Amino acid sequence: MAVDKGIRYGSEGILHRVSVRKVIWRTFIYAVLIIGSAVALFPFVWLVRSSFMQMRQIFILPPEWIPRPFVWQNYIEAMTVVPFGLYFQNTIKIVVGVMCGTLLSSSLSAFSFSRLRWRGRDMIFGMLLTTMMLPYAVTLVPTFILWSRLNLVNTFVPLTLPAWFGPPFYIFLLRQFFMSIPYELDEAAYVDGASPLYVYWRIILPLSKPPLIVVGIFSFLGVWNDLLGPVIYLTNPDKFTVAVGLAQFRGMYSAQWHLLMAASTVVLLPVIVLFFIAQKYFIEGITLTGMKA
Repeated sequence: MAVDKGIRYGSEGILHRVSVRKVIWRTFIYAVLIIGSAVALFPFVWLVRSSFMQMRQIFILPPEWIPRPFVWQNYIEAMTVVPFGLYFQNTIKIVVGVMCGTLLSSSLSAFSFSRLRWRGRDMIFGMLLTTMMLPYAVTLVPTFILWSRLNLVNTFVPLTLPAWFGPPFYIFLLRQFFMSIPYELDEAAYVDGASPLYVYWRIILPLSKPPLIVVGIFSFLGVWNDLLGPVIYLTNPDKFTVAVGLAQFRGMYSAQWHLLMAASTVVLLPVIVLFFIAQKYFIEGITLTGMKA
């Protein structure tokens, strides 16, 4: 009896020590995550609080984290001094063109490389991957000469048309996901007389919403944050994008930090909203889980 009690108490002691270790380890992990989150959020918090402050309040030491008073006029002035409304419209036009072209061309190419069998498929796919190793700056000059000779500089065509030829990274991403879908679904559809386009549109795409959303998000962020492309190809101020407008704003009003912070916050808001709306699909698409039940 005493032996049984000793064994029981001994096992309880071991379980207690294990549970204490788990609590300590979990507390340590949470502490590290909280500290890391605070460090990551610090620039954003500084940006937002500065956008509601007067110029003289931003760099006061010790810093004031709560604006007193809240200067809402900063946003109105920042949006009227530089025509951000027009810049938003131009950017949205480019975003729509790039996202549509990227999703269509990349998914079709990925479907061909993953679900169809044709001679030289793997070799051509390998050549496609090698183009990802070329830096953007290497092809910048010859590409600009090409668009210049086509008289398409100062238009949205150089910023949108390349997306309709399938960016290699997105083709690779979608191909890897398409390959995880059982090929038996295609065979069953072909037995019923379906064409490859029918399989692509009615079977593959409905099962591939998460990676397609990921590609759409990446395309949106690439256009929204792109500064080099619009600076090179757009010369008319009426066609500038938000990135160019923000850079121009900083050049014209580099000392007006409160207005710069307000304009930067407005430009950042669509990205934050998009992330919160699509974060579920974004994480699901990155994991490439394959088929759902």
